[in-house]
Amino acid sequence: MDIPHQRLVYFQVTVETGSVRRAAARLDIAPSAVSRQLSLIEAALEAPLLERTRSGVQPTAVGEMLLDYCQRRATLDHAFSEELDAYQRLETGQIILRVGEGFVGDLIDAPLKTFTERYRGIQLKVDTGSTREIIGAVVEDDAHIGLMYHEQVHPQLRFWHSSLQPLVALMSPDHPLTDESSPISLETLASEPMALWHVGHGVRQLVDDGFRDAGLRPLVGMETNSLAVLKHAARSGLNLTLLPAFAAARELEDGVLVARPVDCLNFRQANAHVVTRVGRRMPRAGLQLMRHLERWMRAFRCAAPG
Repeated sequence: MDIPHQRLVYFQVTVETGSVRRAAARLDIAPSAVSRQLSLIEAALEAPLLERTRSGVQPTAVGEMLLDYCQRRATLDHAFSEELDAYQRLETGQIILRVGEGFVGDLIDAPLKTFTERYRGIQLKVDTGSTREIIGAVVEDDAHIGLMYHEQVHPQLRFWHSSLQPLVALMSPDHPLTDESSPISLETLASEPMALWHVGHGVRQLVDDGFRDAGLRPLVGMETNSLAVLKHAARSGLNLTLLPAFAAARELEDGVLVARPVDCLNFRQANAHVVTRVGRRMPRAGLQLMRHLERWMRAFRCAAPG
């Protein structure tokens, strides 16, 4: 059934007022115009809508069905209007994020807490993944927003914000290299057993590329897929590890880890990124969240040069 909304309004007002003439007066149009619109509806439905009585007009059986339809449609329209209004005021909706594990502490500690306190109706879904998994989730629309490290360009990604976040050497405060006054050379690191991500992880790729370009190979003491393992290995003095400083911000503030810059151009030029799919229309809540994360997260404040 394809009956214009305004035509249905003429019908409703006629039923409410009990006459075509009174409906025309309320609508401020000629009675003939109302009659013409009612005739068009009857032609579309192939049934009469109104019958005359001593007190005016009243709906036929088909007219009653149409009146019920109009009322239910008005209820749906009102409900949709209220939902849309709430959505536009950022009171409802869901935002899905796929993030690198190193972003989790930085993301949860304060930014998401303050955002959800302000926008209590917004539901957040946060999953972690490798750089490859983050890109896949964003490109396939399984996530609205991605937070990832190191990747510089991608034809299907829009880079909303990038912040220089060098890869640094993290170690126990008791490690001898904490006394170095200048950036640690790759030659020095190549002789130190390190805890590193598994091959294929984005940070591990950055590490391997940096050592390969220098004609060196890292000395791998431990491989893992866990950020917690990397940081605990460094805290215990078992191994050094290489991470962006924001991934261990709490440990650095507490003094249980020390960060030292590394003399490697690739490491110094690494960035943290906020990404979405090219061409995807972001929900208003998603846009607001991205702005919020850019302001609040350590990962998106440019690190001081080492």
